[in-house]
Amino acid sequence: MLKGKHIGFGLTGSHCTYEAVYPQIEKLVQLGAKVSPFLTYTVEHTDTKFGDSEDWMKRLKSITQEPFVNSMVKAEPFGPKTPLDLMIIAPITGNSISKFANAMTDSPVLMGAKSTLRNGKPVLLGISTNDGLGLNGVNIMRLMATKNIFFIPYGQDDYKKKPNSLVADMNQLVPAAEAALSYTQLQPVLTT
Repeated sequence: MLKGKHIGFGLTGSHCTYEAVYPQIEKLVQLGAKVSPFLTYTVEHTDTKFGDSEDWMKRLKSITQEPFVNSMVKAEPFGPKTPLDLMIIAPITGNSISKFANAMTDSPVLMGAKSTLRNGKPVLLGISTNDGLGLNGVNIMRLMATKNIFFIPYGQDDYKKKPNSLVADMNQLVPAAEAALSYTQLQPVLTT
């Protein structure tokens, strides 16, 4: 189902999640998808305790071999000129969730998602936010109720230390992508 599909893969600044996400990008490529990486400024230029941005970028380039979509100018053609079959954003931070739910398109990643929705194609989100059961809960629910937006199943990652935190089960990214391409939500969407 993924062979020959053109997938935009957006990465936002949840740096602690990259180690779980990158193997899933590799799987998409191995299954025959063309994967175009969309990056926020934070992803491309921020070094953290989870790794240096330059190392993450080198690794991503070795997986996809596709040019980075790292500016609004580079993202804009993915609407009418080069439509995607599917846009995945994983991880998507609480900040990007809030912006996406409120139609604020200020990064290449969100421009790719907006363009994909405009073309009537699915967008798949892999959330990673410390505020999913806090103020950002309303934004997640708004996106869940929006046509053509689907979610990688998610749940609380540490209910004792971070009771409002939600993270997607990135091991379910490929089946969730296949379901989204059929315009269905992989179930159950809430993990335990």
